[in-house]
Amino acid sequence: MTASASEPLPAYGVQGTLDDLGTPLAEVTFVVVDLETTGGSPAESAITEIGAVKVRGGEHLGDFGTLVDPGAEIPPFITALTGITQAMVTAAPTIDAVLPAFLEFARGCVLVAHNAPFDTGFLKAACAEHGYAWPAFPVIDTVDLARRVLTRDDVPNCRLETLARFFRSGTQPVHRALADARATVDVLHGLIERLGSFGVTTLEELRGFAKAPTPEQRRKRHLADAVPSAPGVYVFEDAGGEALYIGKSGDLRTRVRSYFTGSETRWRVREMVGLAERVRTIVCATGLEAEIRELRLIAEHKPRYNRRSKFPERVLWLKLTVEPFPRLSIVRECRDDGAAYLGPLSSQRQAEEARAAMHEAIPLRQCTQRLTPRLIERGKARACVLGEIGRCGAPCEGHETVRDYEVHVTAARSVLAGDVRPVVAAAQVRIDRLAAAQQYEEAASQRDRLAAFIRAAARGQRLGALAGCRQIVAARPAFDGGWELAVVRYGRLAAAGTIPPGAHPRPYVDALIATAETVFPWSATTGAPGGAASAEEMECVLRWMDAPGTRPVEVDGTWTSPVHGAERLRAWIDNAYAAREPGEPRAGRPLR
Repeated sequence: MTASASEPLPAYGVQGTLDDLGTPLAEVTFVVVDLETTGGSPAESAITEIGAVKVRGGEHLGDFGTLVDPGAEIPPFITALTGITQAMVTAAPTIDAVLPAFLEFARGCVLVAHNAPFDTGFLKAACAEHGYAWPAFPVIDTVDLARRVLTRDDVPNCRLETLARFFRSGTQPVHRALADARATVDVLHGLIERLGSFGVTTLEELRGFAKAPTPEQRRKRHLADAVPSAPGVYVFEDAGGEALYIGKSGDLRTRVRSYFTGSETRWRVREMVGLAERVRTIVCATGLEAEIRELRLIAEHKPRYNRRSKFPERVLWLKLTVEPFPRLSIVRECRDDGAAYLGPLSSQRQAEEARAAMHEAIPLRQCTQRLTPRLIERGKARACVLGEIGRCGAPCEGHETVRDYEVHVTAARSVLAGDVRPVVAAAQVRIDRLAAAQQYEEAASQRDRLAAFIRAAARGQRLGALAGCRQIVAARPAFDGGWELAVVRYGRLAAAGTIPPGAHPRPYVDALIATAETVFPWSATTGAPGGAASAEEMECVLRWMDAPGTRPVEVDGTWTSPVHGAERLRAWIDNAYAAREPGEPRAGRPLR
């Protein structure tokens, strides 16, 4: 059948051009970049080296490589890892001089990096700091591509060294920027070759490939079908009922469905979805209840794919021991034994620094032996060098009696009870003296000790005040015009509920109190002294109460902070840290 010139042509559409099919990968110019830095965070670390390789269609077009003066000391472990020493970067250009050249080198290209968020994060931070606009580079992450293309049978992990060996790269990664960038080029070409079997031939298909849901994600979408649209907690479980992952959301249905879409790119989560056989949900009255239930369930089940909040029992405490000559001991359990405690502290280092700050102010003994008057009288106590240099009263040698030593114990108990002034004053004297002598490293060390002490004391005092109240009933405005209610007993959320808009609150408050969980004032393994919940749970409650518009309805107990406590100094110590020189990890300006 044909059409004459006088007849209109059928409306079959217009054939697209080759441009409509996307940009062929052979015509895309890639700039593969790698950085070496002084640390892992752009906020606290700086770039020491930039290496980049420009390629198109498998052809090498050019290299860009330079050391960069980070403006701060290179930590020894970074030097050991990369081989970049302080002397090597002394004469190197600073990042504000390097950035324009790099941005020009990469202009109009597709940026590629192995673990791209790390490299682009540092580059974006440097641009923002020095007033350069970050170009809208298309970015390809070879880690994401490798996780989509390769299986565990191919490679045990997606580290650059592993992939370089797998693809037989001509360059071995050695934690130097240009060498690692060249190795990443070989990895990119190897991945693109494999992508051909997936039908990926254009840049647009390449960018969308890593974001597409996996076959397992698509196959498991039905697990979200029965999930309600309500606030609560969701639990991914395997075929045996074991909890794989626990989370919370204000809208359970929306959140759970996102695990089965391309927006979920975390490889651990994708792996978890492949193992999941069901999603169990717990609908909660408020967002606070969901947050608390999530914490409790994670602590109870310790799901393999959750990373945070799994071990609330691992917090540390600074304890003034109960013995004739008490000392400060770092312990993992806060007991109802009549001892005084400081904390909780999140790491051994923080605990040691807080203890050192107290020792600077109060000459408690620092030895670990158990001293008794009888042991001292028999001459079997061991002496240490601190007594010889005047840092200890040497009760082990009989120079201090129990009554003499009680002066130090009373001072320590006063500090642990809330009066932090002696520790702050002693630290400030030392910091000022060291700063005047231009011994800034030592001054910074004293500042760090004081900061650890203040933060631990402030945290403990806030939690202790909440834990000391038999019951607190609080209300916070809800989005729908009603109110959210919480009943907190000894720091533990005992009940949560809501009041509808326009309703009289009293009946709802009374009903919630009557049905709230019975809570006892002590749990030996959790919370602040006297508390019945973990520190993390009590901090969730305090954040909820600190929100604008929250009102206390009833308070049964004394909810106060010490007059001379650490909370008033928290902003001061945080400002001291904010005043540090850029890139200074610990040392630098003294506390003022």
